Amino acid sequence: MKVMLIHGLGQTAKAWEKTAARLDMQNDLIITDLVELSASEQRLNYNSLYKRFAEFTDEINEPLYLCGLSLGGILAMQYTISNPRKVKSLVLIGTQYKMPKAMLTFQNILFKFMPEKSFSDTGFDKSTFISLCASMKSLDFTDELTKIHCPTLIICGEKDKANKAAALELHKKILDSRLEIINDCTHEVNVCKPDELAKLMLDFIN
Repeated sequence: MKVMLIHGLGQTAKAWEKTAARLDMQNDLIITDLVELSASEQRLNYNSLYKRFAEFTDEINEPLYLCGLSLGGILAMQYTISNPRKVKSLVLIGTQYKMPKAMLTFQNILFKFMPEKSFSDTGFDKSTFISLCASMKSLDFTDELTKIHCPTLIICGEKDKANKAAALELHKKILDSRLEIINDCTHEVNVCKPDELAKLMLDFIN
């Protein structure tokens, strides 16, 4: 068994450190670094990132428990849709299944006016970050959610207003799913509430 943690856009793999320490799974835990996976891409977009992620995940020859936040959740969701026999369970945190085009467009306009140093903590430079965001606008997995048959835990922070509606809809559309709203928590659940997140994950996996 391998439990894979996949960080969100704007995070790095370090965002999982506190949660990982509380999971205490040692050799069974894989913390995926999306920045490192995509380092060889000259102009990164969502499709090229997913290809790298899928290649990396395909090499794991054990039952997989995927857990992703935001962008990480989208990657985990798409991989589960494409590889239903390989993924044993799925945890989606603050994850959209149909991208809100207007919101992404507005965000990208704001990003263009932000200084380069504002992106230093994301692992990507400004142009790569903006390019990746723009490439996600057309993503829509609505019609493919019925292909997810594994047990699925859907988590959203109480204060994550941008993603709460999507969490509720995912719960409705994925048959074998459970929904957890974490009180007094923002979008970055792995940073905001690592103790509670780890407990939910351990209970779910077990």
